[in-house]
Amino acid sequence: MTDPATNALSATARIDISRSTRIGMPEAVLCQHKTVGQCADIVATMLDQGQDAVIATRITPQQAQELNKLQPSHVVGTTMTWRHRPATNHRVAIVNAGTSDLPVATEAQATLLAMGHTPVPVNDVGVAGLHRLLDALPEFEQSAVVIALAGMEGSLPTVLAGLVAQPLVGVPTSAGYGTSFDGATALLSMMASCAPGLAVVGIDNGYGAACAAHRILNQLS
Repeated sequence: MTDPATNALSATARIDISRSTRIGMPEAVLCQHKTVGQCADIVATMLDQGQDAVIATRITPQQAQELNKLQPSHVVGTTMTWRHRPATNHRVAIVNAGTSDLPVATEAQATLLAMGHTPVPVNDVGVAGLHRLLDALPEFEQSAVVIALAGMEGSLPTVLAGLVAQPLVGVPTSAGYGTSFDGATALLSMMASCAPGLAVVGIDNGYGAACAAHRILNQLS
């Protein structure tokens, strides 16, 4: 007899367990706008079906209470992970312009941990105090990929792309005053960057930036 809970889950979610085999990355659970029960049921099903790395992002405090019962491997900000992949030798610098960018930065950090990579956080080095960024460059010179997060006018990734040789992924964040327009100004600024080779993901998409870094690192393995 089919479990009624499984029937309820299949009516709302079709979990893509085979995604890792196809593209090298598992499906993640975006908890935003999901109920507590939906999040817990989806994560539990992924664990039961043997997904090699389970990632849940944008978790609310109420959802976290229930998901903690599933004994996550790591909790970083509003992201939880289970069953990390074996560690690689790859380091990824996660460079943020300011403390307001940390929720997005920790999402990228947790995703990279689950995929077996080593995140290297470099915090609060926005271009308003350019000396801070220049002083921090040695902290991540051995990183294979750099993820750079910034709100406001979003200039940090452009500056970094002119200073370092590593593949660089820019992440516009919704932090900022005045005409930052919830990250739209930073997004357009990064998209219009004069620095060649800068890749850009959507606003506040730390998870997507980590996945882009993972795809790059797969080519180095």
